[in-house]
Amino acid sequence: MPIYSYKGLNQTGKEVKSTVNAESANLAKQRIRTLGIMLLEIKEQKSEALKHHSSMSFGPGVKVEELSLMTRQLATLIRAKINLVEALSAIVDQAGNPGLKIVMSEVKQKVNEGSSLAKALADYPKVFNNIYINMVDAGEASGNLAIVLVRLAEFTEGQVKLKNKIKGAMTYPIVMVFFGSFMMGIIFIFVIPKITRIFITMKRELPLQTKICIWISNFLQGYWWAVIIGSFSSFFLFKKYISTTSGKKKWHSLLLNLPIIAELLVMINIARFTSTLATLLTSGVPILASLKIVKNLVSNVHMQAAVEEAKINVAEGASLVGPLTKSNLFPSMVTHMIGLGEKSGELEPMLQIIAENYDEQVDAKINGLTSILEPVMMIIMGLAVAFIVFSVVVPMMELNKIH
Repeated sequence: MPIYSYKGLNQTGKEVKSTVNAESANLAKQRIRTLGIMLLEIKEQKSEALKHHSSMSFGPGVKVEELSLMTRQLATLIRAKINLVEALSAIVDQAGNPGLKIVMSEVKQKVNEGSSLAKALADYPKVFNNIYINMVDAGEASGNLAIVLVRLAEFTEGQVKLKNKIKGAMTYPIVMVFFGSFMMGIIFIFVIPKITRIFITMKRELPLQTKICIWISNFLQGYWWAVIIGSFSSFFLFKKYISTTSGKKKWHSLLLNLPIIAELLVMINIARFTSTLATLLTSGVPILASLKIVKNLVSNVHMQAAVEEAKINVAEGASLVGPLTKSNLFPSMVTHMIGLGEKSGELEPMLQIIAENYDEQVDAKINGLTSILEPVMMIIMGLAVAFIVFSVVVPMMELNKIH
């Protein structure tokens, strides 16, 4: 059922804006009039902005948290033996996000016309990714749609939690770097030049750290604009370089060799790989299709290549674990457990055990990094301040000796 947005005047003359569900524009107008509203403007809402992949996002977006909540609600309604079309109608009524409301309204209309739910959702790739669509498709085919939707909601919530933890861990150092750089810039541009005039009157050889401090101050005063332009240009050039195939490979190789970061990166990718693969296989998605989906979720290109090799191996009737072991990117415990799961026919529960174990390790590692980063940032800021202070204090002390 289409959704119409309207603007009108209520009985007190106050302007009101809202939406209404109706099978046609005429029925929508009738419903609005029954509310005692004098209609000024009405138009049907479309979801074209959410239908196709695009580098820019136009129109209302849909947050992952909103999608997860909607999935849980739909699962609850279906488990209560409510007809799919009626369940989708209830979802449309409950949706608070205008974009999601429009999309689910159109999905309900397509399902009502005979389309499968997975096929209807596939028309909105900016809202429902391949994992979501494939799992819904498998749930419909196996008759376990409600169970699959619950797993989808849990999986989506897990991904959001991991993303939020990483963001939370990075917020403090980013804020410290930005604020610290801003304050240092002010000191070098406005404070140091005033002190420099005093040093000039001394007509004595200045300490090395003071000369460096004065040079930085003079440079920032004369070329502050070049620093800003250079910083932004370097950032965009770096982003462009790592978007190329060769640049991405080199950058990802470097990340895999950095202390602490490499270990965390591998942990996150293994947790993502195993949990997603376990969820897909348990939901009835074929292993080749599952590996194809999971490969796109692994962020490191070298680990992606290992998963691709594993997919080729499985397609040829060979073992999944061989290419993963050969890559030397997956810890021996992981490959050993996957190998045992394949041999025993218990791959899905084995993958779930690995995922839970690595989720805990990722939590512990991120918490540890957060506790380490705070004192490290304080030490770096303290050293920077100490450099400036000693650059100023030493010549001042020599000036007092003269007097």
